[in-house]
Order: sequence, then C-alpha cells, then structure tokens
Amino acid sequence: MVREKTGPDFIESLARGLDVIRVFRPREPIMTLATVAAQTGLARPTARRILLTLADLGYVRAVDGGFELTPRVLDLGMTYVLSRNLWDVARPHLETLVAQTHESSSIAQLDGADIVYVARVAVPKIVTLAVTIGTRFPAMQTSLGKVLLAALPLEEAERLLLGEPSRSGIVPRWQPDAAQRAAELRDVRARGWALADEELAPGIRSVAAPLRDGSGRVIAAMNVNAHAAETSVDKLTREYLPLLLQAAGAVGADWARYLAAPQVTVETSGEAMA
Repeated sequence: MVREKTGPDFIESLARGLDVIRVFRPREPIMTLATVAAQTGLARPTARRILLTLADLGYVRAVDGGFELTPRVLDLGMTYVLSRNLWDVARPHLETLVAQTHESSSIAQLDGADIVYVARVAVPKIVTLAVTIGTRFPAMQTSLGKVLLAALPLEEAERLLLGEPSRSGIVPRWQPDAAQRAAELRDVRARGWALADEELAPGIRSVAAPLRDGSGRVIAAMNVNAHAAETSVDKLTREYLPLLLQAAGAVGADWARYLAAPQVTVETSGEAMA
C-alpha cells in the first residue's frame, strides 16, 4: 500500500499491522493469508509475519481456513471510549431515553467519511444492519453522520466525504451528489437535528441530535433509531425527537460539568501515607 504525506517519524511496520486488522470485515470473519496479502497490498511473507505477530499478541488466531480476530481487538476501541468517560456520562441518559421510546439509542463520532459507534443502549429487535460498539457506517447516509458533518464547514465536510473511502464495506441506498450533500447539511445545521429515512439500508429510520461540550463544540451525535415498518417519520420527529433533544442536552451539560471538575490525584506512596 502506497502512502502519501507521511513524515520522517512515520512507522511503516505499525501502519501495516493496523492495515491487517482493518482487513477483517463483518460477515467475513475468517481471512486467508492470500486474501489478507491481496487486500492490504502486502507481500505474502510480510502479511504472514504480521499475522503471526498479532497472533503472539493475542489479537488474531489461526483457524482452519486462515485467521480470525479475537475479542482482544475490542480493547483497542474500548480504551478510547473509556478514556473519554463519555460512556459513563451518557449511559443514564441513554437508558432513560430508551425506556421512554422503547427504541435503541446510540452515540457516534466521526472518523473520516464514516461514523463509529462509541456508546449504545439497544432493545431486542430484528434490524437490517447489526450495530455494536465500534461499528462504522458511511456518515452521509446516517442521521448521526449528518449531524457531525453539519458541524463542520461545508468545504471540510466535502473533503472528508471525497477523501478516503468508507471502511464500512456497505454500499448505501442513497447516493447524493455534491449539491444534494451541501443542501442536506445546510438544512441540518439550520434546524439543529437530522433525519435519515432508509438512506443507508431498507428498514432503517433514525433521528439524531448533536452532543456539545461546555464551549458549544459538537463532540458527538446521539440518535434514536427505529424500524421503518413500525415507526413512522411523523412519530419519530413528533414524539421521539423532543425526548432526544432533551437527553442530548442533558448529556452535554453533564459532560461540561465533568470536564470542569478538578481532577484529583491520590498519592499512594509510603511517604505520602506516613
């Protein structure tokens, strides 16, 4: 894989290891050495050494037919989520919102042209696409992504959407051109929330609102998602949206208080305890 704009401190071997981890896709849990090499652009001996190194570290394991990821890779994502403490702050509000709407609610952040889920409280329903912490979807076709893109200058949002392709492996139903993208993001910015009506995949309908820090900066987005056959757009926007906006405001307020609180360091050395 040819990389551009890398500096003198760039560690190519580390980047290749991450490329190998990202090769594994939903519904394709086992990858052969040949497939890993082909999809990363690495020579087979190089791909093999990286896979064996990741196996020694516990992130992949050899199985019949190739290699698969282990649950340890979840540590990489959860370390980020827990280090921000956003989950601890948002969880009670997500749980209350789900109890009120009887629909799933999630929080996501932007990563290039994708959204990545960082918190979620789900209800047991059959949906077209499964969602867990770490799931990524193309941003423009989701309510969460529209909110996050609308918080950026239009030029920056368009640069992200035209940059590195989505790593979700999903081809969305809605394929807007530049003018449609700009118009949609202007509307979202003007009203302060976003709707996605089966734009990502059939049956998926959601509404999202921004989560802001104490300075008003959008740090994430929060949604309510429903099955289109069960929940109309009118019900989603008339009944659930006010509850979502209230919950999002409460998360933002709690997050601002968390950041403003003094961080206390507890001394545990013998001298400090004397």
